[in-house]
Amino acid sequence: MATLFISDLHLCAQRPAVIDLFLDFLRQRAARADALYILGDLFEYWIGDDAAREAEFAPIVGALHTLTLGGTPAYILHGNRDFLIGAEFEKASGCRLLPDPSLIDLNGERVLLMHGDTLCTDDVAYLNFRRMVRDPQWIAGFLGKTVDERNAVVRNLRETSKAAMAEKKPEIMDVNAETVETVMRQHGVRHLIHGHTHRPAQHALQLDGHTARRSVLGDWYEQGSVLVCDTHGCLLETLR
Repeated sequence: MATLFISDLHLCAQRPAVIDLFLDFLRQRAARADALYILGDLFEYWIGDDAAREAEFAPIVGALHTLTLGGTPAYILHGNRDFLIGAEFEKASGCRLLPDPSLIDLNGERVLLMHGDTLCTDDVAYLNFRRMVRDPQWIAGFLGKTVDERNAVVRNLRETSKAAMAEKKPEIMDVNAETVETVMRQHGVRHLIHGHTHRPAQHALQLDGHTARRSVLGDWYEQGSVLVCDTHGCLLETLR
């Protein structure tokens, strides 16, 4: 058996084929796995746990609940799109919410899990925006709005984000190599797994005289992406 890692599915009603791919993945691959880790942005947006009852999200939450009831533990980190996932989602889905970053034991190796957005330290504008929306006062004000009002705020933020991204150089939106090394050193690991950048790859690097690895998960916009880890190592696979 294997441990599975996925990220950046961005599930939403506008991409029903991706939802179907994910549901099939849960029924087939994940049901036979030792564990499933979702490293952020499972959803295109998450406006609060009360959204779990909406028709768009209920089948996804229900399928995760079926998976965990069947014996496969599932863990989830916040992404930059679904950082409002909370305790009600945990209860409804059976998933356990982990802090970002989190350390796990993976086949006897200490491995660091992150969504990955905080590694993109060259994107100062994004990090400033992240601090704003993660502020408890901002969150309280947002959750105090009606569902329709929250949806309107999200639509406006997404349009602003698209315009900002169009003006940024691609390298700014990737991880900063020095930040990666600093974080890995702080946590005492030689393997980091993250998503966010949508640039799937397995990178080898030298860290204080030792070989280290950075596994980057792909997004699910056009196809599925999963990192499969067992006692023989880790392999990035594409799901179609």
